[in-house]
Amino acid sequence: MQILGIDIGGSGIKGAPVDTITGTMLTERHRIPTPQPSKPSDVADVVAEITRHFNWTGPVGCTFPAIVKEGVVHSAANVDKEWIGTNSQALFQERADCPFVVVNDADAAGIAEMEFGAGVGHTGVVIMLTFGTGIGSALFVNRILVPNTELGHLEIRGKDAEHRASDRIRQERDLSWEKWAEKVNEYLHYVEFLFSPDLFIIGGGVSKKHDRFLPLLDIRTPAIPAQMLNDAGIVGAAISARVLV
Repeated sequence: MQILGIDIGGSGIKGAPVDTITGTMLTERHRIPTPQPSKPSDVADVVAEITRHFNWTGPVGCTFPAIVKEGVVHSAANVDKEWIGTNSQALFQERADCPFVVVNDADAAGIAEMEFGAGVGHTGVVIMLTFGTGIGSALFVNRILVPNTELGHLEIRGKDAEHRASDRIRQERDLSWEKWAEKVNEYLHYVEFLFSPDLFIIGGGVSKKHDRFLPLLDIRTPAIPAQMLNDAGIVGAAISARVLV
């Protein structure tokens, strides 16, 4: 089953057709810079351009970096405020003339990891956390997704966790891996307290350097690196759109 997956990020919008049975991308990703400012109409034009690049007329799964319920965007922590209240699913369908399913970006990455990556075979409470510009989260209970958890916005000593422990903060403040691991450790302890997870999957670009910080963590819950890396959003988006077939 082939479905086009599109992943909307802060700096780039990328897509590729995916074999949703094997979780593999069937071509190289096509990437276009995210418009700045990232207003709905401009982003929709880029999404449509990606579908045209692949001459695509079938179902499309698409990620979005916000709370998304039945296609409607309900938050805008890291995107233009005009998105709040926008039916992204209807907008993309109208511009691209294809059926769409739109899901939270971290949820999509988690879906890919649970089906084809680090989460394969794991049950109980599994939490995937993506450390990047912010902190994204995907929560699974016995392999069933609890959508739109947004655990990066948990408050740690008066600040959103992602303003203390994201990879953006590590880079902006030029933190050593040891100093950054202390912040991540504090955050993970709080998530442990709230959810008593059986497994953490650590994703985002920083997961490629997991050997620099995972051994420094002092938590009860096993923490393992994500495996799908840059493909996770595209693959997870495509899997989410299987309901259209």
